[in-house]
Amino acid sequence: MVRALRIARGSLILACLLLLAGGLPAWANCPAPPAGQPLPREARPEPIDWVPWRGAVDTLTARLRATDVSRTRLVFIGDSITQFWEEHIFRNFYAHRAPLNLGIGGDVTQSLLWRLENGHWPAQLKPEAIVLLIGTNNIGSGAQPQAVAYGITRIVERLQQLAPQARIVLVGILPRGIYANDRMRRPIAEVNRLIAACGDGRRVFYSEPGQLMLDGQGVLYDWIAPDWIHLSLTGYAILSTAIEGHLRLALQR
Repeated sequence: MVRALRIARGSLILACLLLLAGGLPAWANCPAPPAGQPLPREARPEPIDWVPWRGAVDTLTARLRATDVSRTRLVFIGDSITQFWEEHIFRNFYAHRAPLNLGIGGDVTQSLLWRLENGHWPAQLKPEAIVLLIGTNNIGSGAQPQAVAYGITRIVERLQQLAPQARIVLVGILPRGIYANDRMRRPIAEVNRLIAACGDGRRVFYSEPGQLMLDGQGVLYDWIAPDWIHLSLTGYAILSTAIEGHLRLALQR
């Protein structure tokens, strides 16, 4: 009898452990500093001391206060690449999905974290899916890829806390510079390698459309990205097409 009770208790404990393992948050596989190591600047909320960014933050704050966001199904959040998503492409791909664009030019991982804590995620905002594209400005300012990846992890974690019902399409950082040997390409590739682990195919879908914007030699043409960072209409068409499959999975219930 005692042996049977011990076996039953052991089975119950094992079942609980398996249940907990199956219920681990999607960010559990994302890159994170070793235990006891402090978070880098890129993973801590911090506003940007730049007048245009402050003005854009104030404008978006006012717009959110005046908008009923409760019916939003799809949120886009990130930097200028998100903010200036080409109007015709955005409308054709997303207008029927009740979208909300929360992109702000100049955003880095730490400033996006700050925005999430300072009015840019209203309590009524409960989307079904979120498209997250962030990190190119961190790389452009010389941040280390691992630190940028930690920052993106923190954003994924915070978004899942703020919108536990939502699935996230995490978009890899897009290529910069004309040629494959541009100094930005290697750190971008490293960040993308690290954050790809966040994708679990259930709560977070990782998408990396950047390679579709390059030719066979890794050249990024100006008709896709006029300044070799920001996208043209063609660039946005490629981006929207590339993430569409993952977005449909994220919106599927």
